[in-house]
Amino acid sequence: MMKIEHAALWVKDLERMKDFYVEFFQAQSNSMYHNPAKGFRSYFLSFDSGCRIELMQKDGIDQESSGDNKLGWAHLAFSTGSREHVDELTEKLRGKGIEITGEPRTTGDGYYESVILDPEGNSIEITV
Repeated sequence: MMKIEHAALWVKDLERMKDFYVEFFQAQSNSMYHNPAKGFRSYFLSFDSGCRIELMQKDGIDQESSGDNKLGWAHLAFSTGSREHVDELTEKLRGKGIEITGEPRTTGDGYYESVILDPEGNSIEITV
């Protein structure tokens, strides 16, 4: 079963944005994830519907940055349901000439994912 797993948003003020979604949209927040080596911090916000938003902050990301490294929406994540499906879909996309920007792997915050670019260069995560 394919479903949108989460959408990710680069933010300037991580705590303020988390508090905004919690206060006004009844989001539930996890504990902050921090990767000091990459200067990266994030929260996952969960909603009763099952939808999630990842709020992310990283040193050097601002409006003047380019690609996936600017403030605003960063990527869309689709859940495939299993590691095997992540691998299979990644290989199917590779076979169709789709650019793979992140090979299947387990990330520092525990996700098994690959990352591709859609035909217009938008980043798509394929997750379990």
